[in-house]
Amino acid sequence: MAAATVKLTVVESKLLVREPGSLFTVLIPMFILIVFGGSIGPGDTTLLPMAIAIAIGLVGLYLMPTALAGYREKGILRRMSTTPVEPMSLLVVQLLLQFVLALASCTALVVVAVLVLGAAAPADPLGFAAAFVLGTAAMFAVGLLIAALAPSGRAANGIGVLLYFPMAYLAGLIQPAGQMPDILVTIGEFTPLGAFRQTMSEVWVGGAADPVLLGVMAAYAVVVSLAAARFFRWE
Repeated sequence: MAAATVKLTVVESKLLVREPGSLFTVLIPMFILIVFGGSIGPGDTTLLPMAIAIAIGLVGLYLMPTALAGYREKGILRRMSTTPVEPMSLLVVQLLLQFVLALASCTALVVVAVLVLGAAAPADPLGFAAAFVLGTAAMFAVGLLIAALAPSGRAANGIGVLLYFPMAYLAGLIQPAGQMPDILVTIGEFTPLGAFRQTMSEVWVGGAADPVLLGVMAAYAVVVSLAAARFFRWE
């Protein structure tokens, strides 16, 4: 069983690397960071957290649900039930690999911003790591729910895109939050992506994370994950 899981991990890793969407989840936020990098200076708390939130949003709402729904549509999960590797193993491996991809993308963003563009490093590394894990869990939970409800990989892709753009706008990723009406900023903070972006900005300068925003992300991570588990279909 362990050997089969290891082999599955190796195979899924190769497939993920070859997936064009994986490249886009890295290149799109990196492109935004570099193009607008002239605005970065010591103590900047806007552009880099925004780029990181964009990366997590792309993985959670686009890449992961498309892959999982596509596996179910093609009957891969059903066929795996007859092998030593259970379908749940594929789900766990996919979540881990998608998390590694998100982590790699965000690490690359931080390295380029700090070493090349002169941005300040996170003043609170532990707070940054906690916010990253909690925000990623919240976004992945939404992605799992999309995968659970979408009838096909293409449908999951479409649903993810439809959710991403309004969520990104409310989170202040398309238009800076300081230029948005207060009511939209408030609404955005109660979305998983908005709570994540705002928390990242706060801990970046060593400030204390807002417990309300942490609670918002935790609630999405737990409640939406439970809903995804309830509705998920293996075939």
